Parts: sequence; C-alpha cells; structure tokens
Amino acid sequence: MFSTSLSVFTHGERFKSQCYAIAFTLILGLLSVILPTHVAQAADTPAIAAAANIKFALDDIAKDFKQQTGLSVRISYGSSGNFITQIQHGAPFEMMLSADEFYIEQLHKAGYTQDAGVIYAIGRLALAAPKQSPLILDAELVGLGQFITDGKLKRFAIANPDHAPYGERAREVLKAKGLWDAVQPKLIFGENASQAAQFTISGSTQGGIVPLSLVLAPQFTQLANHVVIPEHLYQPLNQRMALMPNASETAMRFYQYMQSPQAQKVLSEFGFNLPQATEKLD
Repeated sequence: MFSTSLSVFTHGERFKSQCYAIAFTLILGLLSVILPTHVAQAADTPAIAAAANIKFALDDIAKDFKQQTGLSVRISYGSSGNFITQIQHGAPFEMMLSADEFYIEQLHKAGYTQDAGVIYAIGRLALAAPKQSPLILDAELVGLGQFITDGKLKRFAIANPDHAPYGERAREVLKAKGLWDAVQPKLIFGENASQAAQFTISGSTQGGIVPLSLVLAPQFTQLANHVVIPEHLYQPLNQRMALMPNASETAMRFYQYMQSPQAQKVLSEFGFNLPQATEKLD
C-alpha cells in the first residue's frame, strides 16, 4: 500500500542511487505504521486500535508493559476515523486510543465502549521538511507562505482531514495563516498522520504538517528538520482512549498502565502534553 502511494507521488522523478537506498530503508523501517504491529498471538493477547501518530511512543509503552507484567497486546495503527467505522462493523478490538476525543465520544454515544474513557495525552503539531528541502521553516509559517508566493511549492503533505484528526488540525493551521486556498492544489494526503510523515521525510514532498510525536523519533530526525507550531493556531488535540465491552483482563490492565507515571513519562518524551486529570466525560 505504501509503495503504491509513494510511486504515484514521485512518478517521473529520477533519484540518485543514494536517494533510492534511503527510500527503501524508509519503506522497510516505517511500513509498520500503516500495518498491524504483531506480537505473540496468545489467546489473551487483546487487539488494540491506536491512532498512527502515537506509534513510536506506544511501541515503547507496550514493551515496558510486557516487561513489567509479562502480558502482550496486539496493536494496529491507522486513522481514528477509519477505526470507528471498523469497530461499528464488528472489528474485534478491545480498546481504542484515538487521536481526538471526538471519535471516542461517537463510539460511546452509539454504545460501542464501556464508558466515555479518559484523555491520555494532548497532541501537538510540527511543520517539517526533508533536510535537503529549500523550504524555510518557522513557527508562524512565514517561510511557507513566501515559498507558495514564489511559485516554488510543488507538493506538501498532511493527513487526510476527512478522517484523520491531525489532518483536520493541519487544515485549521493553514486556514488560520491564510494559506489554505493557495496550498490546496499542492496537497498530498496521507491515509493517516504517519503516512503523511512518511511522505514528508522521504522527499516526495517539500514539507508537511505532521504530529510532533512522530518528528521527534530518531527515524525522523535523521532525515528531516522541524519546528513546533504554536498551539493557539488549532483546536486542542485531546487524545482519548476507551475500552470496548468485550475487553479482557489484559486490555483493562493495559488501559490502566496507559495512565501510569511510567507511560505518561514516555508520552512526554515524544512531545505530548499531559492532561491535568484523566476525568471521564459526563
């Protein structure tokens, strides 16, 4: 899936052998962003749906959870909007970690969760570009605006705003800076936030607005630069999680572990803000 999308967006370009090697490494190293992460499939290994933007942090948290408890979880990463559709059509997930509380609210109202869940992290956005990109990065997107005005912007990546919260917030940022109309013809949509990040770092675009939690990963920092986008330019990304009615004991224990100081420390290291209190919705 990833290789097909990438070939569409880079068709006709001739990369040097070194660029091909980098792209191949990216595909091997990051393909897991859009495919399920598989662990030992014991009978009590619950399936968990998680927003793609939390992949690197959640992989570390799941490893720590296994070391401390001996229990494993099976995580699938993707867009929050697509996951609620799957759950409503019977996908056997026992827990969902959304990139925005809206989707958990929708599942809760429809009776697909045990309760309204809790906010486990608050997401943040970054403007990023490959290290070889001529795009000048700044927090207020002045450089991006000038790049568009000069006719130099060819392709720019964000997650699909129709079903990915980080894409929706990226659109808010571009509108707030008066750039949305001009940038629309240049947009390359990732199926989820992580695929948008892949497009950004691979060089198939000149830049993108992507989750800070992904650009802080070593896989990203080696290949791209970034600046943090001020949070007043977009609505808060309150990332909420909830258990499904069929949640097993292991899923419930992982849900509690996500709220532990150990897990919260990992989330903070990956650029997330932490909720003041994990209060349930009314």
